[in-house]
Amino acid sequence: MIYYFSGTGNSAFAAERIGEKTGDEVRDLRPLIKAGEGIRDGGEQERLVFVMPIYGWRIPRIVESLIRRSHFTGKTPAYFVLTCGSDMGNAAAYVKRLCADTGLLYMGCGELVMPENYIAMFNAPEEEEAREIVKKALPVMDGYAELIAEQKPIPDKHTGMADRIKSSIVNSVFCSLIVRDGKFRVSEDCTGCGRCAEVCPVGDIRMASGRPEWLGRCIHCMDCITGCPEEAIEYGDISTGKPRYRCPDIRG
Repeated sequence: MIYYFSGTGNSAFAAERIGEKTGDEVRDLRPLIKAGEGIRDGGEQERLVFVMPIYGWRIPRIVESLIRRSHFTGKTPAYFVLTCGSDMGNAAAYVKRLCADTGLLYMGCGELVMPENYIAMFNAPEEEEAREIVKKALPVMDGYAELIAEQKPIPDKHTGMADRIKSSIVNSVFCSLIVRDGKFRVSEDCTGCGRCAEVCPVGDIRMASGRPEWLGRCIHCMDCITGCPEEAIEYGDISTGKPRYRCPDIRG
């Protein structure tokens, strides 16, 4: 079974691609997150594969919480494929700890570089550049899929001091000081379609008088801002003029 969490489509694309190669069923974790539930059939699977983005050089805390409230029996093999714009830092060390705490058999973390989507801080690529980045990632996805299908571990990447700092100190600062929704705003182009409220994985957006309001629970998945059909949502002035990246559908 492959479980994925995705905001702008990178991890969803990777999960579907890996599932096509391994024959595993693919499920979205967002409904479980919204419902505050865990994975109930985790101990009945031959293997589990988790595909998700890196947030501040760690797996998203909302997904870690979901895994911790799930029920796993025995030592179910668990693979992690982590999408990122540059690198995953020392995320593997924290995933190993998570597996040990929840009774999963850690089978490795695969780093998968995909187009940058975090326009609250960085620049996203234009469409053609994004397509080239995704194309380069395809053989990496396929390599992970081959290891998973053969029940072989994904080798851990070498990490240094910089990686450890990014996944510890920088992550703590990022989560406590940066991940806020106070800067989100909407322009007059907003049509009140409500898509942003519908897709928010943590129910952080409500519609009031036809306009979105953020409620203080944001995890910066960027789905609302990059998926707005009118590009009416901005993050302060930081996002102004930046491409709204959504993972293209590339088959190859």
